[in-house]
Amino acid sequence: MKSSSGLFEIRVEVGSNIYRVFSFFDQGKLIVLVNGFIKKTQKTPKSEIELAEKLKKQYFDEKDK
Repeated sequence: MKSSSGLFEIRVEVGSNIYRVFSFFDQGKLIVLVNGFIKKTQKTPKSEIELAEKLKKQYFDEKDK
């Protein structure tokens, strides 16, 4: 994603619903899925990106302890 640092968006279509799941890589070997939502507009909600960034930071902070 252009507006984030190392976040990727996975798109899953189930029936008529389209789900998005944010993810990131840990050392290039592990894919960590952080939050998912149903995207109802063309633009990804800023609050969802902010939540994913927060969860990514929290993941690495806990890992480094």
